[in-house]
Amino acid sequence: MSLFKARDWWSAVLGEKEEFDQGCLCLADVDNSGDGQDKIIVGSFMGYLRIFNPHPVKTGDGAQAEDLLLEVHLRAPVLQVEVGKFVSGTEMLHLAVLHPRKLCVYSVSGTLGNVEHGNQYHIKLMYEHNLQRTACTMTHGPFGGVKGRDLICIQSMDGMLMVFEQESYAFGRFLPGSLLPGPLAYSSRTDSFITVSSSRQVESYKYQVLAFASDADKKQEAEHQKLGSGKRLIADWTLNIGEQALDICIVSFNQSASSVFVLGERNFFCLRENGQIRFMKKLDCNPSCFLPYCSVSEGTVNTLVGNHNRLLHIYQDVTLKWATQLPHVPVAVRVGCLHDLKGVIVTLSDDGHLQCSYLGTDPSLFQAPKVEAREVNYDELDVELKELQKIIKDVNKTQGIWPVTEREDDLKVSAAVSPYLDSVSQAAGVEIGTDHVPSITVKVILQNRVVLQKVKLSIYVQSPLVLTCDQFSIEFTAPEMTRTVSCSVYLKGSHTPPELEGNAVVSYISPTDRNPEGIPRVAQCKFRLPLKLVCLPDQPSKTASHKLTIDTNKPPVSLLSLFPGFANQSEDDQVNVMGFRFLGGSRVTLLASKTSQRYRIQSEQFEDLWLITNELIIQLQEYFEKQGIRDFACSFSGSMPLQEYFELIDHHFELRLNGEKLEELLSERAIQFRAIQRRLLTRFKDETPSPLQHLDTLLDGTYKQVIALADAVEENQDSLFQSFARLKSATHLVILLIGLWQKLSADQIAILEAAFLPLQRDTQELGWEETVDAAVSHLLKTCLSKSSKEQALHLNSQLNIPKDTSRLKKHITLLCDRLAKGGRLCLTTDAVAPQTMVMPGGCATIPESDLEERSAEQDSAELFTNHKHLIGKPSSPEASSLQGAVE
Repeated sequence: MSLFKARDWWSAVLGEKEEFDQGCLCLADVDNSGDGQDKIIVGSFMGYLRIFNPHPVKTGDGAQAEDLLLEVHLRAPVLQVEVGKFVSGTEMLHLAVLHPRKLCVYSVSGTLGNVEHGNQYHIKLMYEHNLQRTACTMTHGPFGGVKGRDLICIQSMDGMLMVFEQESYAFGRFLPGSLLPGPLAYSSRTDSFITVSSSRQVESYKYQVLAFASDADKKQEAEHQKLGSGKRLIADWTLNIGEQALDICIVSFNQSASSVFVLGERNFFCLRENGQIRFMKKLDCNPSCFLPYCSVSEGTVNTLVGNHNRLLHIYQDVTLKWATQLPHVPVAVRVGCLHDLKGVIVTLSDDGHLQCSYLGTDPSLFQAPKVEAREVNYDELDVELKELQKIIKDVNKTQGIWPVTEREDDLKVSAAVSPYLDSVSQAAGVEIGTDHVPSITVKVILQNRVVLQKVKLSIYVQSPLVLTCDQFSIEFTAPEMTRTVSCSVYLKGSHTPPELEGNAVVSYISPTDRNPEGIPRVAQCKFRLPLKLVCLPDQPSKTASHKLTIDTNKPPVSLLSLFPGFANQSEDDQVNVMGFRFLGGSRVTLLASKTSQRYRIQSEQFEDLWLITNELIIQLQEYFEKQGIRDFACSFSGSMPLQEYFELIDHHFELRLNGEKLEELLSERAIQFRAIQRRLLTRFKDETPSPLQHLDTLLDGTYKQVIALADAVEENQDSLFQSFARLKSATHLVILLIGLWQKLSADQIAILEAAFLPLQRDTQELGWEETVDAAVSHLLKTCLSKSSKEQALHLNSQLNIPKDTSRLKKHITLLCDRLAKGGRLCLTTDAVAPQTMVMPGGCATIPESDLEERSAEQDSAELFTNHKHLIGKPSSPEASSLQGAVE
C-alpha cells in the first residue's frame, strides 16, 4: 500500500457501460434539508440521474442500498447538472439538468418513511425549455446583479449564448469568430462571462454588452453584423494562452478580489479580474480535471489537479503540497461536507467509478526481520567475483544475444534471375516510345529447417522498375521444405532506374524452447537484374557532351566478350566501340583504347553514364576473376564532374520550390472556392431572394483554377519523381568516381552512400538537399575536420528546406577537397583525433563567413574544374588514341 494513496471513505460503481464527463458531477444540499450536508448528484450520458447520500458504517465500505436516494431515467443524455435558485418566487435550491436539446429544472424533495425502507425521494419538473440549438455547456449566477435568484446561460455547439431568466427565455447572442465551444464560467464580481475560444485565447464578455448587442435570433444576423448594424459584441479583455482549455473556475475567498483559474492541456493559469496573469504552472502530466477549493493562507489558493496518471495533486498557488494516488482517472472532482465530515474529495471517472476519499497516511506495521550475523570471508568473495567475471567475459566473446548460426539455418533465402528475357513480355499495355518493353523472371527459393509461422515474402526493386507481384504469404508446416516463388520485372517509365539491384525480404516467426509463441525474425537476399532489361544495342555516337575515362592496370578486353548480348554482328571491325540505347531514347557509347589500358564512356546526359560505367567495372572484375587474376584494379584520374552534378541538384531543387508555390496557390484557391460556396448557400437559403452579383461566374472560374492547379501539382510531382531518380543515378556515379579517384575502401564508400543517398523517396517535408547537407556537414566537422575547434561546432537539429543550394554545393566541393588532401572517412571517434594530426596542413576549414567561403572556392578551383575540356584537347597520347577509336 502506497504511503500517498488516497484514503477510500466510500465508493460506488454506477451502472454498466455508462459514460460520464466533467459536467456530470455536482455536490449540494439539493433537497434543502438545512443540515449543511451535501448530496452527490451524478448524471450520465445514458440519461440516468442519481442522487447519493453516503453513510458508510466503516471507512472504505462500498455503496449500500440506502445510500442511493434517487435514481431516474430521463430518456435523454445528461450533459451537465447544476444546483441553484432557479425558480422564481422562492430562494429554495433546485436542480437544473442540461440535455442536448432541452433544459429541465426539477425540485427534489423527500418524504419521511413509516417503515424500515426509510425516506422516499422524488423529483418534480418545475419547468423546461426546448432548445433550438444543440447545447454544449451551461453556467449560472446572478446575471446583471439580481438578488435572490440565479439565471442560466447555455452555450450551444455553434457558439451561441442563450440566457434564461428562470421560466422565460431572455436573449441569445453569437460569440464573434466562434468555431468550437469552450468551457464557460460566470464572474459575479465583474458581471461577465469568461470562456476560451477556439483561437486559444481567454475572452471576457460583460453581461450588459451581451444584453444590448444585436439579437442573434433575427434573420440575416450574419449579414447584419458584417454591415455593422446594431451594437457589435466586443470582448472586455482577451488573453492568449496558446493552448486549448479543459475547464474554467472563478473563485473568491475574500471580498477584495476574485481569481480566474484556467486549466489548459499542459498548464494551469491564474488570472486577475482584468485578465492579467497572476501565475501559471507547467504540469508534468496531462491533466484531466481541476478544482480551486480553498485559501489556507492570505493571498494563496489551493487547487486540486487530477491527471491521466491516476494522480491527484494539491497545489498552493504553484507549489506542490501533496500528491495522492487514485484508483481511476478522474474526469470531475468536487469537495464537500458529507456525513459531518468536512473536506471530502469526490471524484468521478469516465466509466462511472465514484469515490469519496480523504488525504492521509497509514503507518507501516511491517518490520524487517533481523539478519543473522555471520563473518564475511572477503578473500573467498574476491575469488568468486573474479571467476564470475571471467565466465561473463568468455560468454560475451563466444556468442551474442542470439545464436547466429541457428537463426540463419532456420530459413535460407536465395534469388535467381533468369539469363534470358521472357519470351512473352509481362509488361502488357506498357509502351515507352516505340520500344517494346521486355520483362525478366526472378525466382526466390526458400528452404526451412524447422516449422515457421507467418512467413511473408516481400520483393523490392528500384522505381520505375515494377513487379508483377511483390507480396507473398508462404506456409511452412513441416521441416525441410522448399518453396519457390516466381515473378517478372519490367520497366514502367520513360527514365532509367538508378539501380538494377533488387532485394527479397522474408519476415517470419521462429518458435524456440524458451518462447513457444516464437520470435520474429527477418532474412533477406539481394539479386542483380541484367542491363538488357532496360537497354538495347545501338550504333555508337561520335559526339557527346559528357565523357568519362576509367583507367585500369590490365590490358584492354574486347567489348564483345564483356557485353555479348549487345554485340552488333554487322560491324565486326568495331570490337573496341559499342553503343547502347536506353528504353526511352538516351544513347551511351563505350570505347576501349587500342594502345592503353583505358575505357571511355560518353553520353548526352550526365546521369546516363552511371549504369554503363558500373556495368563495365562489374564485367571487368568478373572477367579477370575467371582468368585467375586477383590484382585487377580500376582508377579515375580526371577532374571530378561536380558542375554537371550541381546542375542536376539545382533542377531538382527548383522543382521542389515550384511544388511548394503550386500547393500554396491551390490552398488559396480552395479557400476562395469554399468562401464563395458559403455565400451562395446563404443567398439560396434566404426567403427573400437577392441577386447573386456574379457569384456563380466567380465560382465557375475558381473551380477551373482549382482543377488546373491540381493538374499542375500532379505534373510537377511526376517531374520531381523523375528528377530525383536522375539525381540518384548521378549521385551513384559521383560516389563511384570518388572511390576510384581516392582508392577508398568498401567501408568508406558505404559512408559516402549513407551520406549522399539517405532517402528512398523525396517529399516536401524532408527533402534530399537538407538531409545531404546535414550529413556532409557532419562528416566535415568530425572525421574530415582540420582541428578540434571544428569538431566542437554543433549542427542544427532541425532540417528545413534551404533558400538555395549554394551552401550544399560548397560543402560537397569542400568534402572532395578534404579527401584530395589526405582526409579519410570513418565513423569511430577514436580514429578522428589521429586523422586530424596526419592530415596535410593545406586543408581548408569549414567556411563560416563569406571571406572564408571565397577563399575555399579559390583553393579548390584548380582541382574541381569542368571536365569538358577533355573533349577538345587530349591530355596524353592515350587520350588521343581514344578519340581516334571513335573517328
